[in-house]
Amino acid sequence: MSKVKFIVEKIKSKFANVNVIKKAVLWLAAILSVVAICCLLFCKPFQKVVFNPESHLVVEVQKGDTLSKLLGEQGFSSKEIDVIAKTLKKSANFSTLRPGTNKFDFVRPSENDPVSKIIIVNGPWNRVELSCGEEVGVWNCEQVEIERDVRVVYKSGEILEGDSFYLAGQRAGIPDGILIDVYDLLAFEMDFERDIRAGQRFSVLYEENYASEKKVDNGHVIAVSFEALRGTVKMYRFKKADGQIGYYDESGNGAIKSLKRTPINNAKITSSFSYRRKHPVLGFTRAHKGVDFRASTGTPIPAAGAGRVIARGYNRGHGNFVKIRHNGSYETLYGHMSRFVKNVRVGTTVKQGQTIGYVGSTGLSTGPHLHYEIIKDGKHVNPMTVKLPAINNLGAADKKVFLERRAYLDSVISDLEAHPDKIMRLVDGVPNPQDKTK
Repeated sequence: MSKVKFIVEKIKSKFANVNVIKKAVLWLAAILSVVAICCLLFCKPFQKVVFNPESHLVVEVQKGDTLSKLLGEQGFSSKEIDVIAKTLKKSANFSTLRPGTNKFDFVRPSENDPVSKIIIVNGPWNRVELSCGEEVGVWNCEQVEIERDVRVVYKSGEILEGDSFYLAGQRAGIPDGILIDVYDLLAFEMDFERDIRAGQRFSVLYEENYASEKKVDNGHVIAVSFEALRGTVKMYRFKKADGQIGYYDESGNGAIKSLKRTPINNAKITSSFSYRRKHPVLGFTRAHKGVDFRASTGTPIPAAGAGRVIARGYNRGHGNFVKIRHNGSYETLYGHMSRFVKNVRVGTTVKQGQTIGYVGSTGLSTGPHLHYEIIKDGKHVNPMTVKLPAINNLGAADKKVFLERRAYLDSVISDLEAHPDKIMRLVDGVPNPQDKTK
């Protein structure tokens, strides 16, 4: 009996050892599984991405830099440079470097590898990306448009005693570029020398362009208002159904006139239109059939409207002068020029704002200034008071849409005037009323 018991105990002992071995095998398997998972997670390819990220070298284009020089410094051969230059020209129309604007970002898989990608920053709103193709020596080129975050800004101010519009605008916080645009718009309706009075209020709604929460530049003037002597002048930017963009008054009439009252911005009037003026040189009274604007010698003289040059020459009274016909009714004359623009001759078609000559003191003149005349149907008229024809008026369908848009913009202006700390973004050219968070 004792022998039997001994055998049974021995068998139990063997089975116990087997269980121990099984447990040991299971534990070993578990450990090997963990090791395998770790190998998968921390193997060399993954380590390369984590610990050796791609290398970027950003180079700003300096004066005197060439594409060949910049690429050569990064190890490109003459053949590769030629291929890249041709690819940029063909696919992106990129051939000229602009110092202070262009930046090159040379990308490598790792610091010691050849360049695999070139990113060219071509201004704040677009870039060109070159990447190695599958075939050796082939580069793929893509132009990438950077999305603008367009925000609407409202500013208003008041003319104080002794102010100019420019000084009042600066005090109101309106950027110089926007002030110039506003000046150009209002110059069709106002004389900034004679129509400015203390107490007049003005406002402007305009765009600011942002990228990555940083302001890059200013956009367009959306709406402008000025309390002029002849009544409040309002203008609104509007895109017609055919895609053309213009500025219109409250009723939908074209705010851009065919002629400007004051060709030279910020020029002071020294002599007004008059049928009885004592001539400063001749000494007797005779008609002054235009307006004189004081400006320094060499100041560019822009055409007051689009048209064709019908006369260019010299006479005793006007000195060097240019005469432009704008349509069947209107002509303008510019006198006392120091010199002409070479390519502006009789028969030349000019655009509104195109420089046609430069201020001087030729002819019967006591000092440098521009003598400006408007002739309507063959008769001289006062540039400061004549009713100028609008261009690009709206049709019935566009006018209906415009009036709805104008009412909406007026409500936006009222809202921003009451809550100046709000941010409103532009969506499809229209301020978004739902996006008003700081």
